[in-house]
Amino acid sequence: MEARIEISRTQSGRLPAALVMWSISTCEAFQRSKTYDLVAALPLITWFVFCILVQAPVLAAQIYETNFETADATLLATFASKMATLVFIGLFALLLALRHKPRTKMKGFYPRFAAIAGTYLGVGILLLQPRELSVPILLLSTMLVIIGTVLSIYALFFLGRSLSLLPEARRLITDGPYSLVRHPLYLAEAIGLLGLVLQYLSPLALALAVLQCVFQVQRMKNEERVLLDTFPEYGAYIANTARLLPGVY
Repeated sequence: MEARIEISRTQSGRLPAALVMWSISTCEAFQRSKTYDLVAALPLITWFVFCILVQAPVLAAQIYETNFETADATLLATFASKMATLVFIGLFALLLALRHKPRTKMKGFYPRFAAIAGTYLGVGILLLQPRELSVPILLLSTMLVIIGTVLSIYALFFLGRSLSLLPEARRLITDGPYSLVRHPLYLAEAIGLLGLVLQYLSPLALALAVLQCVFQVQRMKNEERVLLDTFPEYGAYIANTARLLPGVY
């Protein structure tokens, strides 16, 4: 009788342990799945879609009500900037939904924090008081935003379904603008950020921009470490391409 009780206790002890192991294994498998990757990106996708649904009708109405025979270059550049921005965030949202699941990820809080700060810290500039700009400076600022946005769209077309916000390795992209520099998308974003800073020029705006750039550099280094660990051929690619500016950095 005592032996039977002991066997029963042993079996009952094994069952929870097996259940825990199964739960851990299932959770890890789910985290490696495309479904998990989509769920993780869903808040950002939702935000981008919301921005498009709100901004697109407003921009369409403004364009419809504009007399282009009397419109000046500043107004036309502003329209072009807003249209390019909507195309960029629309493409970004689409690629987030369709991207490949990651093969490897960098663990830890700080790499994730650096990636988020390097991406969105500059958005805080929009909360500052805009400056009264002369027409030449306003045109320069708007053109920098347009150039940065258009170059970002160009880089996204080549990056495609390998798009990542956090330090993750999906596919290795080395063609198009990626044959010239390792991070063309971040270079394009920096150009757009410079145009934005001109519109809100102040010590705080400069501080936010510099801080974002610091985190962005750390983000690049983290991404390169993940890609190097995942793709052995990435080392040769690093040796033949600059990080941001050919011959400079």
